[in-house]
Amino acid sequence: MSRKSRRPNAFALAVAVGGAAATGIGSTAEAKITRISVDCARSQSPTYCPGQSPTFEGRSFGAVGQYEKIRGTAYGELNPLDPRNAIITDIALAPRNARGNVEYSTDLFILKPLDLAKGNRRMFIDYNNRGAMRLGTINGGVVTNDPTKASDAGAGFIMNLGYSVVSMGWDPGANDPADPKLMKINAPVAKYPSGSSSVDITGPAYEYIVFDRAGVQSSGLTYPAATLDKSKATLTVRALLRDTPTPIDASGWEYASDMSIRLLPAGTAFKPGAIYEFVYTAKDPVVAGVGLAATRDVIAFLRHDKVDNPLAGAVDHTYSFSISQPSRTLNDFVYLGFNQDEDGRRVIDGILSHTAGGNGVQINYRFAYTGRTERNRQNHLYPEGVFPFAHQVTTDHLTGKTDGRDVRCTATNTCPKRFEVNTSNEYWVKAGSLLTTDSQGRDLKDPKDVRFYLMSGLSHGVGNAASKNACQQFTNPTSPYPAHRALLVALDKWVSDGTLPPKSQVPTRANSVAAIAVAGSQTGIVPKEELGWPAIPGVTYTGTITTRYTLDFGPQFINGVVTNYPPSVAGRPSYPIFVSKVDKDGNEIAGVRLPPVAAPIATTTGWAVRAAELGGPDGCESDGQHIPFAATKAQRLAAGDPRLSLEERYKTHDGYVKAVAAAAAALEKQGFLLPADVKDYIAEAQASNVLTGVVAAAAR
Repeated sequence: MSRKSRRPNAFALAVAVGGAAATGIGSTAEAKITRISVDCARSQSPTYCPGQSPTFEGRSFGAVGQYEKIRGTAYGELNPLDPRNAIITDIALAPRNARGNVEYSTDLFILKPLDLAKGNRRMFIDYNNRGAMRLGTINGGVVTNDPTKASDAGAGFIMNLGYSVVSMGWDPGANDPADPKLMKINAPVAKYPSGSSSVDITGPAYEYIVFDRAGVQSSGLTYPAATLDKSKATLTVRALLRDTPTPIDASGWEYASDMSIRLLPAGTAFKPGAIYEFVYTAKDPVVAGVGLAATRDVIAFLRHDKVDNPLAGAVDHTYSFSISQPSRTLNDFVYLGFNQDEDGRRVIDGILSHTAGGNGVQINYRFAYTGRTERNRQNHLYPEGVFPFAHQVTTDHLTGKTDGRDVRCTATNTCPKRFEVNTSNEYWVKAGSLLTTDSQGRDLKDPKDVRFYLMSGLSHGVGNAASKNACQQFTNPTSPYPAHRALLVALDKWVSDGTLPPKSQVPTRANSVAAIAVAGSQTGIVPKEELGWPAIPGVTYTGTITTRYTLDFGPQFINGVVTNYPPSVAGRPSYPIFVSKVDKDGNEIAGVRLPPVAAPIATTTGWAVRAAELGGPDGCESDGQHIPFAATKAQRLAAGDPRLSLEERYKTHDGYVKAVAAAAAALEKQGFLLPADVKDYIAEAQASNVLTGVVAAAAR
């Protein structure tokens, strides 16, 4: 990337590579961040781009003051012979420079107090999702990779606390050229060496293809096809997950290019909701695990280096915040030893992880699929849910392996303190209970540095009570972000002065609020009676829950190479998994019950059923349901709804507001809400129309 700074030496000076320069394959040169450049065309930084104004239109945040935004590129090198890097799949096959190191570059985002002395000496790592930052969710602002306007900061939660915010590219799959704001990484492609040239690496590749909209005529491939010979590939289709895939004849599809396929005859569209699976031979695998090393080295540089570092001397502690895909990535980041930097120091002190479950991400494999995630219907044949699932060392009774996610960091004393926050959706569709049990479903004692929280009744993302997406019911709008704010404060106190955070709140076998899933041939089923699910008119209950199989990815899988794609589930053993039981409304009993669950106006679930025309009754992936209560007893009885009406629960609008206030106050006392969010919940309840019509009718 060319340097665009208007200052000759502004934040773009080469950082000396530690140790003597060396050449040759056997180089032992230390490899870190070698230089950083700033792009003033995308920055708002008076410090590094003279003449520019602070970001957020000069808005000031409490005692911290104004902020500046720096966008640029970090350039790094990795010594492939260093054991901390050698764990990266195919790094030995990546191109090397004259020093024997593997080069990469990554996008860099820094949002820092204009006067660092007024900051809180803490780095907030926005570990982005497919290149998209999530600062806006916890900040109460706009979700954007380019926060610029005063309104983009929302309530300014993070800035008011004085954090420096950092994000970097780590995901080779976040490469959409149509979106230049995505945080990208330029990772190398592995090749077999052959004299002075190189030879393409090829291998089996698998694409799971589902479109929930009509008219889509082509589908892109993650990796280029090694050959366009259609006899070397197969395309199948099925309506439901339980169906047997039907092969599509070679005359029914073609390669549009080496990076996409389309159906024939020309103009034929993929059927909405149908499951298509494409197996082919791919080439040019990206050394995706470099993204883990880049994460390590960027954070370590900004935390410790004194030269050409915009945060030099201003970082005492580092905390990551992540939602979904990057949370799973941080599971692998710690498991593979990347929370220890090349000087042996801890990289991330505290991890606030949302919706990771016990899964990793598909990053340290040949032909990695970092953008995929498995659920009860989608992508369930990729290597994401692979033992170990828990932080603790356990023995897998199905394979005989003994391992744990914290084995390496425990050995090096570099484990972070960690909050594992998951929603109901992770329990229903991502086998979330395996995070806190052994492979036989027996409860594990919490590790001393980890707490586990179920956000009761929440879906994977924040839905919309007026939208159904691909589901039968309206989607679940309950947000976890208020709890995230309180947990960040608790995490900082835990790391900084040892103040213990709230105790774990998850379903366990010991507290008898777990409904055990019964494994089937393709999916598990949670019996309606065991869950306690009420018979709600017009709502389909299937009890479908992901079955976590032990899959055979081939004999080279231990080395990060998948040779059996897609693996078969036929005859494969599975792990016991479970979810929280529900109350008489259908709302979950276990976990952290936020005000919309503790003082409900609807049944909210983390699971949903797809609409019939889009693949129902298969599960609706990441969505949950919002199933409103009747307003009055008369309406409830007329509909045959067993759930009490709003009128029967709260009597009046004021009664509802008081119930919300009591629920919010209880959560504040437990440490799951901050005072400002308690006030917001109460204000939202006061502004709602819950029972306002009923009160008005009674007054007449």
